[in-house]
Amino acid sequence: MYKAVVIGGGPAGLSAAIHLARANLEPLVIKGFEPSKYLITTMEVDSYPGFPAGVDGPTLLDNMAKQAEQFGARIRIGNVQRVDLSKRPYAIDIQGYGTVEAESVVIATGASFKLLGIPGEEANFGRGVSICATCSGYFSTGKKAIVVGGGDSALEEAIYLTRYASEVTIVHRRNELRASKGMQERARQYGKIKWALNRTPIEVLADEHGVTGLKVMNHETGSEEVIEGRRLYVAIGTRPNTGFLEGQLPTNERGYLLVKPGTTETGIPGVFACGDVQDPRYGQITSAIGSGCMAAVDCERYLDSLVVEEAVAL
Repeated sequence: MYKAVVIGGGPAGLSAAIHLARANLEPLVIKGFEPSKYLITTMEVDSYPGFPAGVDGPTLLDNMAKQAEQFGARIRIGNVQRVDLSKRPYAIDIQGYGTVEAESVVIATGASFKLLGIPGEEANFGRGVSICATCSGYFSTGKKAIVVGGGDSALEEAIYLTRYASEVTIVHRRNELRASKGMQERARQYGKIKWALNRTPIEVLADEHGVTGLKVMNHETGSEEVIEGRRLYVAIGTRPNTGFLEGQLPTNERGYLLVKPGTTETGIPGVFACGDVQDPRYGQITSAIGSGCMAAVDCERYLDSLVVEEAVAL
């Protein structure tokens, strides 16, 4: 049985693992087969403190994993199929490995971006297609950018991109946006932002240098159009990766895990959540790493309290 099991091998999970390992708790990290969203978003992380020239995303996570192992963490590759949080020790079923037991669990499974699912999208990730303007907006400098989506997050992405891009076109399949009225009014104040409503994306266009534009269907005319742009940002929402929990923990209306204010504690003692699985607001690598540290500290204090309880019982 493990004192602590971390489910998730992204920035939050590895941060938690490093701090738990430094506390001599020898955590087990279960890293899923799917890559962290930060690797999907951009191969080059240019906003991580301490790296003025940027840092390669995969290298950063690989170094974090090595650091966790150096302090005593164990990393196993496999998808968690289900967990039983009804009693302690908690049981975790890992595909192709079996069941492990843990006195405490840190959930750091992140969130998955909803994608368009059109030709050219997946093939051009890292070549102009992105899912996070604040992560890679700098690469839009002096270029035309396209944002697909009609909610608050899409408009926030577009507004952010006006700092860099020469022009930002918002593409939405309906004639009306889902964003709040206040956000729409704010976005319309930016002269760089153009609007392509009533248009459905059907293909991402690219050449040998990367994205060149987005082919859309104009529902007003019934004809296809091409919107030019060297950067394409998909902002149609995220989905927290919590299916394996089978509703055992409380969530908000969007499915994000709820934690007690100012902590990473969930509704079950000894179970903690960090990173994007409980963060619908920030979604940054630095905020994920910070909350991973918080989860480790909360977890360590919880395990210390168990030792005290056992000592008192004796």
